[in-house]
Amino acid sequence: MNRAFSRKKDKTWMHTPEALSKHYIPYNAKFLGSTEVEQPKGTEVVRDAVRKLKFARHIKKSEGQKIPKVELQISIYGVKILEPKTKEVQHNCQLHRISFCADDKTDKRIFTFICKDSESNKHLCYVFDSEKCAEEITLTIGQAFDLAYRKFLESGGKDVETRKQIAVLQKRIQDLETENMELKNKVQDLENQLRITQVSTSPAGNVTPKSPSTDIFDMIPFSPISHQSSIPTRNGTQPPPVPSRSTEIKRDLFGAEPFDPFNCGAGDFPPDIQSKLDEMQRQRWRGSKWD
Repeated sequence: MNRAFSRKKDKTWMHTPEALSKHYIPYNAKFLGSTEVEQPKGTEVVRDAVRKLKFARHIKKSEGQKIPKVELQISIYGVKILEPKTKEVQHNCQLHRISFCADDKTDKRIFTFICKDSESNKHLCYVFDSEKCAEEITLTIGQAFDLAYRKFLESGGKDVETRKQIAVLQKRIQDLETENMELKNKVQDLENQLRITQVSTSPAGNVTPKSPSTDIFDMIPFSPISHQSSIPTRNGTQPPPVPSRSTEIKRDLFGAEPFDPFNCGAGDFPPDIQSKLDEMQRQRWRGSKWD
């Protein structure tokens, strides 16, 4: 492996200064991962790190895991490692913390750089796999270093502090974006739980009591076993009570009592009729006596 920063003597830079100072150069690659190293630079240091991460990649590949794809954004401020679809920043390696960068001459797909972590102060070696752009990416990082160093000389060192402040602000923005994403996921989970709770507690099984069915005349049918006074009419009033059976003597349609010869007394008929009845009774009695 060779230092990328020494190549500007025999190779021209690939990008305009404005592209790296005002914008960034994007590249796509596969991220094999990062591992801690003891030294901030050195060919053997990165070679051991590459062997270690390649071995870990083979193990993951045998387990069915794919190597994650990432997008690299290279500028004079550093190298950002993003998720390609969501553009979420996974790592933000500030340029002044990168101490070594190289591509592998034995495997032209592999390139790597060493960066000092801002929180743990450990030196981490980042290893990437790019089929055709490994050397180009290494040269682009070298060009970013060259432009940053020129700006440092032109500003008398003030630009370094500015870049540090910008890097701190970028780190803060990254943390806020991550926190915002986590809060959105929590809100989504709470909304899903609330929706499930509302569905499970909704009165889907309740049945509205039905009113008594009516006939074609909109009348409630008569039921001999039902208590009539318990069924209200349509207008809310109770129906009139059914008259109980009376013990009084029934009368015919003319208002007269029906004839009952066994209940007739002597004073129930007029005198002329009563006398004839008495005579008929005596004759009947005489006939039965002589017989």
